[in-house]
Amino acid sequence: MDSTLIAALVLFVGVLALLASGIWVAMSLLIAGFVGLAAFTPAAAGQMLASNLWDASWSWALTALPLFVWMGEILSRTSLSADLFRGLAPWVSWLPGRLMHVNIVGCGLMAAITGSSAVTCATVGRISIPELRKRGYDENMMIGTLAGAGTFGLLIPPSIIMIVYGVIAQQSVARLFIAGIVPGIMLILMYMAYVGAWSLIYPERTPPREPKLAFVDKLRNSSGLIPVALLIAGVVGAIYTGYATPTESATIGVIGSLILAAASGTLNWKSFLDSLLAATRISCMINLIIATAACLSIAVGFIDIPRVLSEWVGTLGLSAYGLLAVLTGVFLFLGCFLEGISILVLSAPVVLPLVQAAGIDLMWFGIFMVIIIEIAQITPPVGFNLFVLQGMTGRSIGKVIRATVPFFLLLLAAIVLITAFPPIVTWLPRMMIQR
Repeated sequence: MDSTLIAALVLFVGVLALLASGIWVAMSLLIAGFVGLAAFTPAAAGQMLASNLWDASWSWALTALPLFVWMGEILSRTSLSADLFRGLAPWVSWLPGRLMHVNIVGCGLMAAITGSSAVTCATVGRISIPELRKRGYDENMMIGTLAGAGTFGLLIPPSIIMIVYGVIAQQSVARLFIAGIVPGIMLILMYMAYVGAWSLIYPERTPPREPKLAFVDKLRNSSGLIPVALLIAGVVGAIYTGYATPTESATIGVIGSLILAAASGTLNWKSFLDSLLAATRISCMINLIIATAACLSIAVGFIDIPRVLSEWVGTLGLSAYGLLAVLTGVFLFLGCFLEGISILVLSAPVVLPLVQAAGIDLMWFGIFMVIIIEIAQITPPVGFNLFVLQGMTGRSIGKVIRATVPFFLLLLAAIVLITAFPPIVTWLPRMMIQR
């Protein structure tokens, strides 16, 4: 067997063994990178890893990451989650499925704030589950919509995982944000269409419509959401129009979040410190994973694994669609055991060269990967959204998984749609550049 293939097998098995042992993801990547360089190349492993750790830790694109995380932490400590149900319910109650759409639209709004799938799911579910139960809504659909729509935290910008992908793949974070908006809206509409169709098929499972509110009363109920919606529109809009970089927009978002928290009376010294420390912990974790992933990437590159794999894939005669089908299966398998950022950083050193060799647009592939990682959030046994909902509803994990299956299939349908019609992803970024 070729020495490069032996090295690839050793690294793959070694990383899986380290992860299975419970060692931190970052440390597993660093150890694997060191062993790969020391055992299979003549390079000075220690010096090379130290240099790469430093180079990977100061990327300018990464400066937006802690700021967006902090913005979400600040807003999640306001009364926003309580305002979501009261503010959205009057506007969607006329749709087939009625208040079930609050879960979907609410997760879409919360996704633009937190950038996290599990946080989006938990924040919206904490308010909507008691309200929907009290009104007699179908529990399976309630769980399914929360699990599926909670994944919007990865796709709807500003998305933390898009920043990570942009750094790893050397793609514009701003263009990735723009590319995510149409697929995000498409998924929201697909979920709402499914809920509407389901409610028409099973009308007995949907409670009757609540008393109609006047337009002025609807606006009054939504008053708590309007400032946050305007802040999000301003932050994301500044990126889309080119008036600000993602880092500058994130700074504006943090300042605006502090002002809104102060205006709502939820900003005090304790909440300020709690949000700052939470953002610091999350950002440090992500940055450490990215930096150590760079160490594994350099080892993989020195061992020549991407070239050998590219040649091997070439001998299979796979088309671009065939390669994407294989990668989808691989990512779904990894999603059974790893969370999103780990899947991204583990696969990038090998997968990105293969994708480039196949002539696939790396920006489009970023959105493709994000949707696949969304699916991983609701894939057992390590689907974080499943555990969040199990804890919140008190139902068995089996019941939660069964309720989530239709939305798992809708996410797969979204993968098929953007593959068959790439302009769903690429059209808006191209239009923005032409302007």
